[in-house]
Amino acid sequence: MLIIRGIESARAASRGCVVAIGSFDGLHLGHQAILEKLKSCSHESGLPAAVLTFEPHPREFFAPQSAPARLMRLRDKAEMLDAMGVSELRVLRFSAALSAWDGVTFIDRILDRGMSAKQIVTGAGFRFGRNRSGDVALLRSEGAKRGFDVHDVPLLLDVGGGYVSSTRVRAALAAGRLDEAKLLLGRDYGIPGLVIEGMHLGRKIGFPTANIRLYRRVSPVAGVFAARVSGAGLNRHPGVAAVGTRPTVGGVEMLLEAHLFDFDGDLYGQRLMVDFIAKLRDEEHYPDLETMVAQIRRDASQARELLGARG
Repeated sequence: MLIIRGIESARAASRGCVVAIGSFDGLHLGHQAILEKLKSCSHESGLPAAVLTFEPHPREFFAPQSAPARLMRLRDKAEMLDAMGVSELRVLRFSAALSAWDGVTFIDRILDRGMSAKQIVTGAGFRFGRNRSGDVALLRSEGAKRGFDVHDVPLLLDVGGGYVSSTRVRAALAAGRLDEAKLLLGRDYGIPGLVIEGMHLGRKIGFPTANIRLYRRVSPVAGVFAARVSGAGLNRHPGVAAVGTRPTVGGVEMLLEAHLFDFDGDLYGQRLMVDFIAKLRDEEHYPDLETMVAQIRRDASQARELLGARG
């Protein structure tokens, strides 16, 4: 998949495409419906299937301290879009200048002159431009003048009792309702990342862990989970994972730690995907290491039971 950053780079790239616009955070079932329509239009027209997204997310730009947790980082999104068959990812830097454009200016500078879009695919509720003044109706009226078609994909309803949205996925994850999140995503929620060197405390207490930095302002999940780990030759290997700051040992940085059952290997530098299957509990501060280890043993036993991974 070709990744193009900035509109000037987009102009220099191959002109003419079918484009889907949005943040696509989490790539849930609603996003997947939009991407299926994108690929169908691409196949019929013979034009590249492109996704246009923004970095940072507009809410992170305007209110970074209160912005919602990202379900996936840009790299993770790019990898999944590539696996889904998207040809190009256009990443547009969100800025004060961009936020000041009205809907017509955005269409003119980005979609028409910048990308030479021939077809545009969006969700039915898509809004854009200053004060969210642009909508599907504006896209259609401008498309009639400029020569591009617009396809709006209806929002998915009645999936678990409501519309599918990134907001709803975040709420389910924050509340520990992982089955609901899985229903909305069409897969278990997971966090990928590179295994880094840690404090080696886990090995000393009999529970070695693969440590992964989150590189996020806010994590969408926190606590202790039954998990499955893939990558580096592993295929949904059972284990127990924790996301938190590790207050008992004086930790500060949010970290993902995964202990793999019945595994003894070197995973440093490997890229893993940790899928969260069921939440066991919230993170706690313990008075001493001995109390913490006793709880970890109980967590591991419960996770084995849930995953059917008897030792």
